Amino acid sequence: MKVVLIMAGGSGERFWPLSTREKPKQLLKIFSEKSMIRETVDRVLPIVPKENIFISTNILQWEGIHRELKEIPVDNIIIEPMGRDTASAIGYGAIVIDERFKGCSIELIVLPADHMIKKEASFREVLLKGCQEAKENSVIVTLGIKPTRPETGYGYIEVKKVKDREELKEGNIYRVKRFREKPNQEVAETYVNSGNYLWNSGMFIFSMETIFKNFQVLMEDHWDILKDLREVVKGEVTGEKLSNLAKPYFEKFEKISIDYGIMEQSKNIRVIPCDIGWSDLGSYNAFSEIYTPDSNGNITKGRVVAFESKENIVIGSDFTISLLGVDNLVVVKGENNNILVAKRSRVQDIKKLLELYRSML
Repeated sequence: MKVVLIMAGGSGERFWPLSTREKPKQLLKIFSEKSMIRETVDRVLPIVPKENIFISTNILQWEGIHRELKEIPVDNIIIEPMGRDTASAIGYGAIVIDERFKGCSIELIVLPADHMIKKEASFREVLLKGCQEAKENSVIVTLGIKPTRPETGYGYIEVKKVKDREELKEGNIYRVKRFREKPNQEVAETYVNSGNYLWNSGMFIFSMETIFKNFQVLMEDHWDILKDLREVVKGEVTGEKLSNLAKPYFEKFEKISIDYGIMEQSKNIRVIPCDIGWSDLGSYNAFSEIYTPDSNGNITKGRVVAFESKENIVIGSDFTISLLGVDNLVVVKGENNNILVAKRSRVQDIKKLLELYRSML
């Protein structure tokens, strides 16, 4: 049985002021006529029924997600009582799903809610291949994106090749040698030139037995808490009530990612290189991957007037934004009349700006 767990938490910071804590990136319709979480669900519906799609989110966002995804059973929305990073979120989600389909053999597909994938048919083919590998060989499978540039904003996966000069082929299955943290520019160039590295997409496939065994061996403290949480989940309570019951246990979790806790430590991980038109849409600079700029390199959405201005990203809706003699800026009008003006090279620091902004409220 194939089940999808969509990770839909987040703090709404990367795309502030368009996004907020209550309405993060995955609920926005900025790259198409659909929200990103709607795109994610629609992408997998051809291979997984809606009853087998679960959403992991938080108390601030679950109602907005329910309104956006009315066909997904409300009991399939798993509300984390607090943020403790992806290891606890995935472990808890797996426990809830395992209890829901007790006695079934499950291949769990874990997907971010807010990524772009242009080649959807190819993506589904890779997922099905990954499910088969996970089921037959009791391994964790991840999707590795063939890099097109030395990107410093992504983590990398080092592949263990059979032959030193073997070219990584799309759709083949390889052993993972190790996961690498986001590199600097020089190291990123080395990775890409070697032909031995893939971008870490943050998408994983595994059987329940496999992921639980990895928690048991590599994250013993998490596993002990998850075993206690299983007793809570057995009560068949869902929604906010279950979230409240789970809170004392979540407080015990160390805040740690699944990448650091398991993926960087496990010896039974496989990767499938793929070209699926992927982007994690991690900042406003991602607009340049989606939209075609004008003759001056400006990317605009809404009413924008630009004179002698180049390489800007400008987003507005209900009023006109005018630029005069400025280059390489991001200008965004968001909710509550918040306006962001930033250098494109500094958009990764929006979180720091938000800390100052919130301290002044």
